[in-house]
Amino acid sequence: MTAPAPMLPVQSAIYARLKGDTALMGMISGVYDYVPEDVAYPFVVIGEATEVPDNRHGGFGRETVVTLHVWSRYQGYAQALRIGARVTALLDHQPLTIEGLDHIVTRFEFSQTLTDPEPPGDIRHLVLRYRVVTEQH
Repeated sequence: MTAPAPMLPVQSAIYARLKGDTALMGMISGVYDYVPEDVAYPFVVIGEATEVPDNRHGGFGRETVVTLHVWSRYQGYAQALRIGARVTALLDHQPLTIEGLDHIVTRFEFSQTLTDPEPPGDIRHLVLRYRVVTEQH
């Protein structure tokens, strides 16, 4: 039996969790993988991911590290940080339903605030990273 590639099912599970939360959706215009040009701020983007094996004797496992991005035009970081706190509450050590895989744990790894340097410099960016550990059924 070969190991499934969990990157897409993990992304789909995170998307469903975020989109399904009315509190988060009340704070943002949407959750995106591809961001349309006319989208209103603030919003969340499911961004880059890496995946490494986390196998055990007789079974396949993966660690998928997913980076999320919060984008805001609020003056200061307060809005992005509130959104990030909600995202972390939804993901960190919370069960996920991942198609074709057993979810072991999701762990928050880090966050970082950034300011877009392009004039007029009014875009705030919060980077969030989570490690999702899965095993094959």
